[in-house]
Amino acid sequence: MRKVLGKIILVAVTIIAAIAMLFPTFRAYQLEKVQAQYVDRAKKAKTPADSLAIMESFKKEYGESLTSAKKSQLKLGLDLRGGMYVTLEVDVLKLIEENATKEAIDETFEQVITKTRQQVGNSDQDIIDAFLENFDAIARPKGKSLISYFDFGNIRDLTEEKIIDKLRADQNNAIDQALEVMRTRIDQYGVSEPNIQKQGANRIVLELPGVSNTTEMRSLLQTTARLEFKLVKNNKQIVEFFYRVDNFLKSYGASENLSDSASALQTIAKATSDTTKPEPAANILADSLKRATDTSKIATDSTQKSDTSDPYAGLPQEEATRRYIADHPFTRLFATYYSDPQQRNAQAVPVYYTNDNFPEGEYTFRILEDSIAKFQEILNRPEIKSMMPSELEIAYDAKPELSRDEKIKIYGFYSLKKEPELTGDVITDALATYDPTNNAPMVTMAMNSEGADRWGKITGANLQKRISIVLDGRVYSAPVVQSKITGGSSQITGMANTEEAHLLEIVLKAGALKAPVEIIEERIVGPSLGEDSIKYGVTASIFAALVVIMFMLLYYTEAGLVADIAVILNITLILGVLASLGGTLSLPGLAGIILTLGMAVDANVLIYERTREELAKGRSLKSAIDEGFSKALSAILDSNVTTFITGLILYFLGSGPIKGFALTLMIGIIGTLFTAILISRALIEISMQAGWKNFSFGQKKSISNI
Repeated sequence: MRKVLGKIILVAVTIIAAIAMLFPTFRAYQLEKVQAQYVDRAKKAKTPADSLAIMESFKKEYGESLTSAKKSQLKLGLDLRGGMYVTLEVDVLKLIEENATKEAIDETFEQVITKTRQQVGNSDQDIIDAFLENFDAIARPKGKSLISYFDFGNIRDLTEEKIIDKLRADQNNAIDQALEVMRTRIDQYGVSEPNIQKQGANRIVLELPGVSNTTEMRSLLQTTARLEFKLVKNNKQIVEFFYRVDNFLKSYGASENLSDSASALQTIAKATSDTTKPEPAANILADSLKRATDTSKIATDSTQKSDTSDPYAGLPQEEATRRYIADHPFTRLFATYYSDPQQRNAQAVPVYYTNDNFPEGEYTFRILEDSIAKFQEILNRPEIKSMMPSELEIAYDAKPELSRDEKIKIYGFYSLKKEPELTGDVITDALATYDPTNNAPMVTMAMNSEGADRWGKITGANLQKRISIVLDGRVYSAPVVQSKITGGSSQITGMANTEEAHLLEIVLKAGALKAPVEIIEERIVGPSLGEDSIKYGVTASIFAALVVIMFMLLYYTEAGLVADIAVILNITLILGVLASLGGTLSLPGLAGIILTLGMAVDANVLIYERTREELAKGRSLKSAIDEGFSKALSAILDSNVTTFITGLILYFLGSGPIKGFALTLMIGIIGTLFTAILISRALIEISMQAGWKNFSFGQKKSISNI
């Protein structure tokens, strides 16, 4: 009786273990359905605040349970669920540029970078090797060396060899760090069992099952998350630079389609007009030119200068418009507004560059989306770059303002101090929430003690000045500092919706990338393909299992029933172990399970046929069973061990689908040996002990237990 009790415990423990390993999968499935209901409610919410509150309530009630269940659930591969296949490339050249001393970068260095980028674009050549090759060909003949451009202050006795070693180390660190940051972001986003692998020298391959919002995922992957706090310098210095650019381009005969340029200014004026019936475009521009003269008078009053002449006075309206556009090949691309710092809440007035008499104060700039490319092209010209104040840079709003019909996009842009006052390295936490004053989504941030101390000093030293919050080169907000901020708190506004705020929370928590990444290949496995794969794969698996189960039951009768129970338990164990190991079930994995099913049945067939032979010799049922299991063991072990070794080789030498097949095959083989040899025998002996005296192995004549 004790022997049978031990076998009962063995079978019971096996069944309980299989159920326990698969329970998180069942639990995660339930919670994902609940999450979908909450998401649906959040989308239907009237305000972003309500939407965030709904998702926060889900996170509070079910968040930990869902996270815990997902860690141990059985994941479905890309071919079963659908999703995204993405290849990312780490921009090592950008890292090289950032390592170079800013003041030393010249046209020669930029030529090396451009040539290297073209050379490695469609090849697998090492980027550092290509950079050094082009540096030798372009820069060295001009008397340049690496030391001319790189100055690593933490390296003593700097030599070219040490610079190359540092660049290679930074390259490797950037790729490894990008791999970890991607893994963290994707895990926090909630992708079930992504496959993330390094490919070659600077590429990362991601398989993201179940991803349906590809726009969000692209944003999540490509966001560098470089957070910087920079002083806004929209002052007299920058508008004087813009004025000089106009004169420079005009002196070289720069000309564009004047009607297009006039249209840009007119469109901005119309889009920002508060009137329900916009004035004709020509009237708007003429009125703006008139107000530009008034602005010059403001400048005169402020600076005590006497140049108030209007070069377009007395001209017909159309001619004044045409002349202004022709005289301003650069500033005609955008609109400029001026606010007098001496007058609180004073309305900003438009500024036109009719003379160089600009007052001190705060300026605001707005540009059409369609004009940005031309604007940036002019700024990127080497001769224009040399004219721009070296300590300043131009940055655009992260989000445009839309006209009432939402057809026109207008961006604000800023002149910023290049060197940030503070960076995102000091951020310790981020939380997507909403602004209680207007219910708009925002992200609050907490800083470490060092960051909090520096932030207090920065805000205290820049009262009534604007500090921009810049993420990946885009300005999310640029508030005026009203008072010193202590405690290290700050916030980012300007998100379009709660989903964007949540994405920003994720990337800030995961940390910034050392080098930008770019999606160079993207394939979408559509939901229909995933559903078809599941349908056909599962149908084939169930059909194969049913055919085998019916055959065993009909051919071996009672023993066949035991074999069927053992096979079902084996499949359950395979799925449970795969889930507990964090593995992914894919179509090749399903093929491995089906193959294992056949091998498990084969093991039982060997045992049963040997038992039938012993019964035919006249042995008792108990003796025949002992002999059957004993004599069949060597053949079962030989076939399964050799197959296991093959699976081991496939697992370590293969990749992707091959690994999935090999893993399920190896788990299945171990499960086969366990269930066919131990569980099957335990079930047979339990049945016999329970009084099943005429236990049949499908032989013609049932033999009683003697």
